Amino acid sequence: MRIHDWPSAERPREKLLARGAGALSDAELLAIFIGSGLRGHDAVATARSLLSTHGPLRALLERPPAQLRDLPGLGPARACRLAAALELASRHLSAQLERGEAIADPPAAGRYFAQRLRGQPHEIFAALFLDAAHRALAFEELFRGTVDGAEVHPRELVRRALHHNAVAVIVGHNHPSGNPEPSTADQSVTVRLRRALDLVDVRLIDHFVIGDGPPVSMAARGLF
Repeated sequence: MRIHDWPSAERPREKLLARGAGALSDAELLAIFIGSGLRGHDAVATARSLLSTHGPLRALLERPPAQLRDLPGLGPARACRLAAALELASRHLSAQLERGEAIADPPAAGRYFAQRLRGQPHEIFAALFLDAAHRALAFEELFRGTVDGAEVHPRELVRRALHHNAVAVIVGHNHPSGNPEPSTADQSVTVRLRRALDLVDVRLIDHFVIGDGPPVSMAARGLF
């Protein structure tokens, strides 16, 4: 049965319009971009096959467009469509910072760090510098490490905070292993960073750890 012949409430596009994109499964969202499936299969079945063989979703979409193009059911046009959708999402997250809007929603900052750091093969430590109204002044990748870790120097974070005349800072780093749980070393360096920033009257708001799944807020965990 073609998707066109499905009950209206079960078709991905109609479901999205009626209930929002969040109501769709990964396969249904992917099917909207695919448009049509392989011979003998609808778009949802083809999307499920792609996710089963080449997924999960994050692993699938992190492939370069040239690799996506060669997967069954995609091809150049659909690969470009998916890559463009990811870039649109990235620019949407960045737009809030570029407009200078206040960051009033901590999870939004976590999503921004995830968008910038997730999927990197090495550990990266980054900082988001804020003014007194918690508007973004700059985002910088400060330290890069190996698969196992990055050496973080509090004095460099302080130096960059003073350079931007920041009043507050949010920091984050990724775990290439995919495990977002903060390590003992993560907790220790966060305390050191907070103390160093306190000496120059700059507040450390949060430290996000990025792995698979939602970003982990160390502030929400009460870890510093």
